[in-house]
Amino acid sequence: MSTQPSTSTTAAPSGRTLEHPDRSAIRLEAVLHALSDPMRLRVVRALASHGSEMACSDVELDVSKSTCTHHFRVLREAGVISQIYRGTSKMNGLRRADLDMIFPGLLDSVLAAAEGEERRLGTAR
Repeated sequence: MSTQPSTSTTAAPSGRTLEHPDRSAIRLEAVLHALSDPMRLRVVRALASHGSEMACSDVELDVSKSTCTHHFRVLREAGVISQIYRGTSKMNGLRRADLDMIFPGLLDSVLAAAEGEERRLGTAR
């Protein structure tokens, strides 16, 4: 029996591929870790409010490009987002259906809590 988590690969027409965990391999501790960082939570909030795929460059993060890439990778490897290359852009989508199936109510609770905290602290972006 393999101890490696099951992954799937998303191939783009360009031949570049990105590994994503299969739904069955998504773990609560990885999702919570990914959502615990304010920059990654900002990405998830942007994707949730946009409702469709967004390019990495469309999500405003006040960090270097390499740090931004790191945050998106952590979210992808945790199973929170999916990424696919389209031309020169890496498109990102929230894996809401997968997360809602595995952890019902978790994503909505985290998003509502983040919005409430933003209002409470007056840190709206």
